[in-house]
Amino acid sequence: MSPAPGRRTSGSRMLQNLDWLTVLIYFLLVALGWMNIYAAVYSPDNVVNIMSFDINSGKQLVWIGASLLLIIVLLVVDYKVYEHLAYPIYGGIILLLLITLVVAKPIAGSRSWLDLGGGVRLQPAELAKFATALAASKFLSTINLRQQNFKDQMKLAAITLLPPAIIIMQNETGSALVFAAFILAYFREGISPLILIIGGSAATIFILTLLIPKIYLIMGVTVLLALATWLDYRLLRRYKTMVAMWAVVVSMIFSVDFFVNNVLQPHQQNRIKALINPEADPLGYGWNVTQSKIAIGSGGFWGKGFLEGTQTKFDFVPEQSTDFIFCTIGEEQGWVGSTILIALFMFLLTRIVMIAERQKSVFGRTYGYCVASIIFFHFLVNVGMTIGLAPVVGIPLPFFSYGGSSLWSFTILLFILIAIDANRSQDLAR
Repeated sequence: MSPAPGRRTSGSRMLQNLDWLTVLIYFLLVALGWMNIYAAVYSPDNVVNIMSFDINSGKQLVWIGASLLLIIVLLVVDYKVYEHLAYPIYGGIILLLLITLVVAKPIAGSRSWLDLGGGVRLQPAELAKFATALAASKFLSTINLRQQNFKDQMKLAAITLLPPAIIIMQNETGSALVFAAFILAYFREGISPLILIIGGSAATIFILTLLIPKIYLIMGVTVLLALATWLDYRLLRRYKTMVAMWAVVVSMIFSVDFFVNNVLQPHQQNRIKALINPEADPLGYGWNVTQSKIAIGSGGFWGKGFLEGTQTKFDFVPEQSTDFIFCTIGEEQGWVGSTILIALFMFLLTRIVMIAERQKSVFGRTYGYCVASIIFFHFLVNVGMTIGLAPVVGIPLPFFSYGGSSLWSFTILLFILIAIDANRSQDLAR
């Protein structure tokens, strides 16, 4: 029996409305990632077929094939399901995170992987990103964030912070940090920019305290406040507020050392030290960053050529097919290849923002900005840590790094948005 005419027409219309340019960029990034995963594990002394299941590229091919099936399911399912079931999906992932915390075996000190058997493992922390994006978008579609009350603020904070809180308990700090990206999406929906300013200022003070002697930093803050008061004499009327701000900043400056030495774990302290001065211990905590920069720098302008990277071949950079996959591009494809890859990500992010802005519903728009924020955070930190501008926190490069959980997570994240976008005209009709 042939399908009903209405259904066939609806399916045809959805295919016509798909943002094929975004789909093309997705497949291009996945294909380039697969080739570079092979380059990262390639050994001239033991050449293995790129599709062999004995190496990471062959295993990644299985995850890519599974992602294709996943894409079909995401596009076939009624797009309204993602909004209607946002809270149940979120609750299911929260439950899965708690189960993982209890039953997962420690791997490199982290209880974040579920063993599914047959050597297959799943990291629920990756799936928590799209689930949180759905739940937060659903919640924001029911309120006006510009006129929200304190109770609504706390609800949104709880939705956003519960998953990373459990993930931190799993000792997976890097994955938990990603949830800070949600603030960018909330800013688009009307949250006060004061939160971004305070957060950015706190991060800047933290970094500067590690780089500059405290006395000079305090003098700088004092001069800046004095200069602001001189430029705007009305601030003198608020001298109590100014003094309180100065006291808070000075307190933060003096608390950084305590936080680093007494709150952070030894491996986290080493990540901070590697960010500040990796050359201080090039054979210890500075090894990853030092070798990463050597690999990227040795590529020069054009690169050494595919499968010709010496740093890659001889395993100087650890985790090169996952966290440090960008090194392979830098060494083998040089500045040109690195620039093209960065341009692809920038184009993808721009495209996602355009998709978000043309949505007819608050849910669709907010979800689109959540997708853009998460991918941007991953891209920024991953590339930054390979060139020594961000701490090494184990964050994969979207669609590019080896790993099934990561690829599935970003595939789900992106193609839910593509499915919502393909049906945006129905939102207008409603």
